Amino acid sequence: MQSEKEKMLAGELYDAADPELVADRESARALTRWYNETGPDQADRRETLIGELFGTVGEDVAVEPPFRCDYGYNIHVDDGFYANFGCVFLDVCEITVGRNCLLGPGVHVYTATHPLDAATRIEGPEYGKPVSIGDDVWVGGQAVVNPGVTVGDRAIVASGAVVTEDVPSDVVVRGNPADVVKELD
Repeated sequence: MQSEKEKMLAGELYDAADPELVADRESARALTRWYNETGPDQADRRETLIGELFGTVGEDVAVEPPFRCDYGYNIHVDDGFYANFGCVFLDVCEITVGRNCLLGPGVHVYTATHPLDAATRIEGPEYGKPVSIGDDVWVGGQAVVNPGVTVGDRAIVASGAVVTEDVPSDVVVRGNPADVVKELD
């Protein structure tokens, strides 16, 4: 029989109140609290804490506090990742971010979602869909990337965009829901 954590990681309905998951979230809350309390002169401490929090961390990674996430271990960032102030990652499933990606202030990336059927939703189970962001992507401030979305390489997500569907490589998207407004050379 699968554990609730195994169900969560597989993108199946799971019980978030499961004690193992509650403990995992509490651990992530402690690490993010410690991280968010660091000063700009504590680069080594920040690097250590992000290394403990995230599942995979590349070289030259910078995350400006405050930062929030659910579990942390489902977050995988490659070299040259930068997240500006106030980013939120709801990582019940994997969030993978490629090389040289820039996130503006207040970017939210969600893998967590809930059943559409009201009766099932009221019972409390939830599930997730992974998010993948390619290489050399720029996501503008206050943009939201929704569950199950893939953002292609070199794409630009304009500030305030709400990304509900996959974004091709080499385009600019904007709006709610985000639409392609420009192809890049």
